[in-house]
Amino acid sequence: MRIETIGGPFILAPLAGYTDKAFREIARALGADAAVSEMVSAEGLARNGEKTKALLERFPGEDRFIVQIFGPSDDPVERAMDNLLSYNPTVIDINCGCPVPKVVKTGAGSALMKNPEMIGAIIRAIKERTDIPVSVKFRLGWDSESINYLEFADTAAEAGAEMLTLHARTRAQGYSGKADREAFRTLSAHFRGSGILLFGSGDVFSPEDALSLIADCGLDGVMFARGAIGNPFIFRETKELLDTGCYRIPDITERIDTAIKHLSLMVSYYGENIACREMRKHLMAYIKGIPGSSRVKNDIGSSLTLQEMTKALKTLC
Repeated sequence: MRIETIGGPFILAPLAGYTDKAFREIARALGADAAVSEMVSAEGLARNGEKTKALLERFPGEDRFIVQIFGPSDDPVERAMDNLLSYNPTVIDINCGCPVPKVVKTGAGSALMKNPEMIGAIIRAIKERTDIPVSVKFRLGWDSESINYLEFADTAAEAGAEMLTLHARTRAQGYSGKADREAFRTLSAHFRGSGILLFGSGDVFSPEDALSLIADCGLDGVMFARGAIGNPFIFRETKELLDTGCYRIPDITERIDTAIKHLSLMVSYYGENIACREMRKHLMAYIKGIPGSSRVKNDIGSSLTLQEMTKALKTLC
């Protein structure tokens, strides 16, 4: 798979509860080359679950859409394929990194790090049905005593994965500690010349962080996760830094205007009640660090309508 398939090296990572079509639309408008869905349960998709299928809805004009699925084995993936293919994903990504207990206890997510053979079976089940590229997002290992990311990546590559994304922490670390930058370099050296796209994730909170993974660690691209929450401008900034050596930081007015646009998209897609409830976490991130934000956070927390939230946000401009 060529980098052009996904539009470029800067992607919005899959974030459960965050990367719905409204957030993806905002990120793409601000420079993300592509975006990944929230985690989609293969079992839920196989059973035609309405909530599961809702995660696969694109925003108008969303041309590139990476769908991430999770499951403990090839069985639910095989049963989900008809439904999955009907959404015409650009890339099918397999989650082998989620550390959340309710996912891990089923044998899915980062539990697959303990069973490298199974990722091979899952990839083969997909490749038997489609030529759509397959990618895998994975961790260093289950814990510090079982670092096996190279073995895991080899198994995935041999089965036909065309893109690999390493979150350079173990499952035991969750999101704590520091991502292991040396592991990115090792992965890059290991697959040099293979033609497989290599992406990194973890501790990417600035344009400098992103470009360092490419220039210093030898990766092809970056998935922005927590660093993009409340800061979708990071995609534009990273591209500006790459192209010109500097970048423009959004002022307060742009931050608030973008937050209101994001909120408005949520309302249009999901209705005012759901949108106002789901947007609180986004809005808290958008206004973090702005003078007076503590007062406004309280107002946002009690707001129930688009008008109330918008009024609270505009007091910061």
